[in-house]
Amino acid sequence: MKEYKNILLINYGGIGDEILFLPAIDTIKKDYPNTKITLALEPRSKSIKNLTNKIDDIICVDIKAQGFKKYFNVLNFIINTWFKNFDCIISSGKSPLVAIILFLTGIKERIGYSSKTSFLLTKKVELNENQYAAKMYHDLVKPITKSEYQNPNIDIIGDFTLNEKLNKDEYICIHPGVSKMSISKNILKCPKLDFWQNLILGLLNKNKQVILLGTKDDKDLIEQIIQTKEIAENKNFINYYNKTKNIMEMAFLMKNSAYTICVDSAPMHVAVATKTKLFAIFGPTNELKLIPKDNNIILIKNKINCRPCLWHKRSCNCDTSECLNIDYNLILNKIN
Repeated sequence: MKEYKNILLINYGGIGDEILFLPAIDTIKKDYPNTKITLALEPRSKSIKNLTNKIDDIICVDIKAQGFKKYFNVLNFIINTWFKNFDCIISSGKSPLVAIILFLTGIKERIGYSSKTSFLLTKKVELNENQYAAKMYHDLVKPITKSEYQNPNIDIIGDFTLNEKLNKDEYICIHPGVSKMSISKNILKCPKLDFWQNLILGLLNKNKQVILLGTKDDKDLIEQIIQTKEIAENKNFINYYNKTKNIMEMAFLMKNSAYTICVDSAPMHVAVATKTKLFAIFGPTNELKLIPKDNNIILIKNKINCRPCLWHKRSCNCDTSECLNIDYNLILNKIN
């Protein structure tokens, strides 16, 4: 195979998108162990570098900036690439603008998805969105690699210890929230408050240790959950809201749990990549595109004919969000 010294990858999106991009990065590093890998991403997702040792450098590009600043940021990114000596650039994204941006970098080898402008690429890849997103991203590196696809993987890096109250492989992690950005766009993926309260109470009544995870985006929901005294005052309940130092510590807690319970969110992708036993709760989004088939993963959803609808039928939730009326017993009955 041809040797590469310096590869630039582009993948914009949230931290979940970057976790889904890890198999592509892992394959490049496996086939080209001496290649420097730089990942261009949004500032909100820069913590991905804490979840892998395969990324040598990152470039933050704020493509969500308002007005002309967004275009200035992209132009600044293009100009910066002229001085980095990249010998290959690979980008996700199906917009015709992607190939134009790659062409303007002047990098000799340019790989992206097929579009109206893909004649500007040196190698184009057919976009197949009807598959697990990690496999869709991995298709981009097939033109230069030979290794087979592997699901996202996070190796725990760092010196972490469990809280003295927690017993390895016995406690249950619950991360109930999603980003405020999703909520602001009326992209709702979480069951209502009573689902979480009843689920946690049911687990505590089974004498299970429950650890409640969350960051500042989850503050309102977690404060409502712990208003229930039977939860907050139970000796087997630990409120770990905003106590993890970083995303790797959250991965560590999930890795060592008996089960992790999440909605479709970045923490769900972390749980998948740590190979923990996972209950993945889905509302309007398509689980076939967002989670792999795995014996460790149990899908929890309301089986109604109109779901999934988000992204291919609509860009936000419908008025009723009936798909989020999920029975907590679907989880509770599977935990002894």
